[in-house]
Amino acid sequence: MKIAIEELKYPTGKFNWPKEINKELITEWINDIEKFPALLKSEVENLNDEELAFIYRPEGWNIRQVVHHCADSHSNAFARFKLALTEEKPIIKPYLENLWSQLPDVTNAPVEWSFEILIGLHKRWVLLMRNMSNDDWKKCFVHPEHGRELKLESTVALYAWHCNHHLSHVKQAKNFSGKF
Repeated sequence: MKIAIEELKYPTGKFNWPKEINKELITEWINDIEKFPALLKSEVENLNDEELAFIYRPEGWNIRQVVHHCADSHSNAFARFKLALTEEKPIIKPYLENLWSQLPDVTNAPVEWSFEILIGLHKRWVLLMRNMSNDDWKKCFVHPEHGRELKLESTVALYAWHCNHHLSHVKQAKNFSGKF
């Protein structure tokens, strides 16, 4: 059975910016973000070094890189939320995630270190989001690569998707057991 590379890249589908946003959806997205560290940890905590090296697709990241990427990405997301909440349309700094994924703290560090980051970070991020006002959700930051303003109310949807996207990558890598 041959699987298309796009299916392997996007096992939960590509992200689509929400057309409709309401309190119920925001709550659902926050809940996804809240649950993510525990779900990721349960998928990964008993894996050995050989299993952590499983990739989720040809030329894709291995499980170790995915875990550390999530800590990096979500740290940036949390900072972007705080910038948007405290500044008027701040221009955020993008980062080169593919290059970050090759640094020694990603390729050599135990995944437990990123679990520690994710657990504490997500607790703070969820607390922040659950205490945001309706006006806060309308605040935005400017992403120079996209050349547009991104509102926090849609950015939360992006990161809920990001959590599920990478959780699926880990499950996929485990399922293929290093066959790529």
